[in-house]
Formats: sequence, C-alpha cells, structure tokens
Amino acid sequence: MRTNRAYADKWVDERELAPLTRDLYRYLLDKHLFAFAESDLDEITAPRVREWRADRLRTTNAKTMTAKAYRLLKAIMETAVDDELITRNPCRIKGAGKEKAAERRIATVAQVDALAEAVGMRWRLMVYLGAYGPMRPEELAGLRRRDVDLDNLRVRVRLAEPERMNGRRVQGDTKSEAGTRTVILPAFLRRELRWHLESYAEPGLDGLIFVGEKGAPFRRSTFGRKWRRAREIVGMPEGFRFYDLRHTGHTLSMRSGATLKDTMVRAGQSSEKAALIYQHSDDERQEEVAAGLDATVRKARAAAREKEPDRRSGTNLARDE
Repeated sequence: MRTNRAYADKWVDERELAPLTRDLYRYLLDKHLFAFAESDLDEITAPRVREWRADRLRTTNAKTMTAKAYRLLKAIMETAVDDELITRNPCRIKGAGKEKAAERRIATVAQVDALAEAVGMRWRLMVYLGAYGPMRPEELAGLRRRDVDLDNLRVRVRLAEPERMNGRRVQGDTKSEAGTRTVILPAFLRRELRWHLESYAEPGLDGLIFVGEKGAPFRRSTFGRKWRRAREIVGMPEGFRFYDLRHTGHTLSMRSGATLKDTMVRAGQSSEKAALIYQHSDDERQEEVAAGLDATVRKARAAAREKEPDRRSGTNLARDE
C-alpha cells in the first residue's frame, strides 16, 4: 500500500494548479497534514481524522488553515476511493471544511487618504487603486504602462503576478474570467495617476507601474512592512489588511448608487447566481459608478477639511488642493 504522502504528492503533480495553489497544497501537506505522511492510505481512518482535527484546533487555533487542510485531505482521499485503493473516504466530519469569514472591516475616505499619506509617495497610488479600483494585490503587481489610459482614466487588468512562497513573482491569469476587465477610475485619481506615472513607473509600454526603491518588482514582505507601519500611524486595527481596501471600495460604490452587478464587474468577481445573469453593467454604467464614487469621496474630503481647515498634508499638496 502506498503511503499517504507519496500518493498526495502524485495527486498534486497530476493536477493543473495555479502556482499559488500548488504552493498552498505543499505547505498544508508539510505543516498541517504531516501526521498522516508515513501512514498507508488504509490506515487513515475516520477516528484518526477526527483526532487530528481536534488536535490541530486545540494546539494551533488555526481554524482557517485547519479547514483548508481538511478539504485537501478529503479531496485526496476521495481520489483514493475512485482509484479503489480504499473503500470509503475517512473524512466525514460535517462542516469541517467550511471557513467562517470574519466580518470585513471598512475604512472611511479619511482613513484611506491617511493610509496613502503614511505608506509613502511611491506606494500611495497602490492604496488608492486597492480601494477605489478596487484591484487585488497580484493585479496591481502585473500592471504595465500599456494597461493605463490616463486621458480616459481607464486601467486594463489583463493578468496577475502573485508572489510565490519563494519570493518570486509568477505571471498568470487573473483569479477568474471576470478578473480580466477594464476599470474606470473616479476623476479625483487623475492627478495621482499622472504623478505616479511621471515619478515612479518604469519606462516603456511594458514598464511596470509599481516597482520597489531599487527598481525591482515590489516584494510582499517589503510592502507589508510599510503597510503595517502606515496602519499603525493611522490607528487602524491590527487585523485591517490591504485586501480589506477592496471591501471599502465595494461599500462606497454601493453607497454611490452602484448595483451589486456593477460592483462585481468593477472588482472582477464572478457569481453563478441566476439572479445576476440577467443584470448588465456596461462601460456607460461603469462611468456613472466612477462618477458617483468620485462625488462620494470628494464630499467626504470636503467635510474633513471643514473640521481641519488649516491642515495641509502631502496628500493635498500632491493634488494641488
């Protein structure tokens, strides 16, 4: 009988997986499913799986990773059933593979501005595109000059460049077909976009929009340090992630009059819900959404300036306000 780890490695190798998914599965096998590594497949029983899960939850409190590991083990064992190596899948705990997402935090317009100010001039546009694009970090990493239409305030998302666990970025498709899209930006970002292109983006049509201080593609670890520092300066909760800026953009777009379908198109999200199939969001509607978002942000900024009339920040100076 083949050991579970040997079978699991073969299971991963035989599948067409995105690089980050492959990295995740290897990590789960090494760090969370090691208890089964040397066991024969038929030695992995339902009681052992229950005991393993209870131990992981008790000793690590890593509920999300334990759920991911359980789903992976269940998928591997299901294939073993199909291959007639075992008679029944031992992963039979109801709900064990479900992840309970924490309530997403929402930043105010003033907090987004403060984060952009605190993260530094090189990275401020990334904060704004993360919030008002709203774009994923791996999509921002893949942006080139050819993707940016400054005159019409459009950014074309064609690909994603996620960073693997070894620190290298790999070019690939967006998260879903819906991820390949054109984002129409609110008008208040025109100055920010022009200034960044003139100051920091690489030259040439294939030049990266975001690069580090030494001219190389930005590293997650390097930006992460700057993000955590900015978050501390602004006084945001420790759990507020860069990715949460997308939720901020979603919420502000909805408040500006966008429909659920509008926000899905804007954020590059897909859904199989039948009710959404018959809704439509074209470029004209996206321009209206961007205009509504522009008005919402400008109104919030004006209200903030009334409270602090004498404050002139780098954000204001960059916008020539």
